[in-house]
Amino acid sequence: MSARFEELDWRQTPIGEISLRRRWDPTCAREVHEIKLDDEFLMSSLFTQAEVELARLALARIRGDGPWDVVVGGLGLGCTAATVLAEPKVGTLLVVEALEAVIDWHTWRLLPTGEQLVTDRRCRLVQGDFFAMAAADGFDPKRPRRQFDAILVDIDHSPDHLLHPGHGDFYRPAGLRRLAAHLRPAGVFALWSDDPPEPRFTAALSDLFTTVEAETVRFRNPFLEQESANTVYVAVDPR
Repeated sequence: MSARFEELDWRQTPIGEISLRRRWDPTCAREVHEIKLDDEFLMSSLFTQAEVELARLALARIRGDGPWDVVVGGLGLGCTAATVLAEPKVGTLLVVEALEAVIDWHTWRLLPTGEQLVTDRRCRLVQGDFFAMAAADGFDPKRPRRQFDAILVDIDHSPDHLLHPGHGDFYRPAGLRRLAAHLRPAGVFALWSDDPPEPRFTAALSDLFTTVEAETVRFRNPFLEQESANTVYVAVDPR
């Protein structure tokens, strides 16, 4: 059993103080990693099912036998990226993360997924502003305007609940259109949200993609002793 509580790292960042904690949870009898931004919990390893499903739902809709080129926006605990790498058809994975601290946590092997992400030759961790890159020349600094088979995003809480107001343009029609330009024909865009499906956002995606689905991912919350749910939007084939 690990120490009851340990703060592994904390940094001051442009969006606030971010910290990584590890603790032993007696309710679940397991070690838990948590990321906090100031006093707000961003991520917990107790609740990763939706992050995993973000990858699974998106990859299931990619056409062709590969190798596939994939982007994940937002590294976090690494669950989405690790699930992408578990698919042998994936040829390359770029993980775009704005905060140097989060990349360091994986590089220093402070998180369980760090070893896999750092040692898999298909994977490259890129420090950068995902939203600025989406609005400009794309996600690969070595290959401007490179297109991908799938782009997966898990950064903000939802299209309406943002970590920073500057992210807002991405979720509007013009921002989504710029994002779609970085996809290959029949490419897939998938987005995690902590809120229920939002009809206005689904409609905005439907104007730009041939097929759009808002999948509800349900999971057991041991603290509330009830079911919780997240949303995964999956948009396929940019018009």
